[in-house]
Amino acid sequence: MKKWMGSLIITGILLATATTASAHVTVYPKETTTNAYERYTVRVPVEKELNTTKVRVEFPAGVKVSTVMPIPGWDYAFEKDAEGRFTAISWTATAGGIKKHEFTEFAFVGKNPADSGTLAWKAYQTYSDGTVVEWTGDKDSKTPASVTTLKAAAQGTDDHHGEEKKETDTSKDTAEPKQETAPATTETTSNTLPVVLSGAALLIALISLFRKRA
Repeated sequence: MKKWMGSLIITGILLATATTASAHVTVYPKETTTNAYERYTVRVPVEKELNTTKVRVEFPAGVKVSTVMPIPGWDYAFEKDAEGRFTAISWTATAGGIKKHEFTEFAFVGKNPADSGTLAWKAYQTYSDGTVVEWTGDKDSKTPASVTTLKAAAQGTDDHHGEEKKETDTSKDTAEPKQETAPATTETTSNTLPVVLSGAALLIALISLFRKRA
């Protein structure tokens, strides 16, 4: 009986921990590379009986956010520093927001910094009663900030690899018309050969006919 009760308690603790972890505001991907243009996704679940009506995310230093994906039912607003760099973004619900047992994902694109390390995303989740959960703590806290590991990009890669691929493809396209002329020449040769053979056969037949008459 004691063993059964102990197992039940441990299972309950593990389930509670898993539920709490799944309720965290999390930024994906969890790992990326330096200098890359990355699409980041902010997953926001609801851990209370109330709706989530606003989400604010601060961008780590060095990340240059350029665009955001619009979400139906939500407005967004950027915050800028004195130099015009986007430092944070807030999404505000225009309808009911995120309900219990639901989650919503917000996305934006940013260029990663040149140095490897970690990116800590501080997030603030506001509920319909005005309470705010600050996901800004360390990994062992009850409300940890989501962290992305930033690894050095492989040597020989840079931000312009897409343009290089485009130039390579263009050179291939330019060479294609030269290849198309070969089938036309083969077809012309194959069409002329029966005519030549027919003429030769006719000439041989005429020579044979004249010899017989002679």
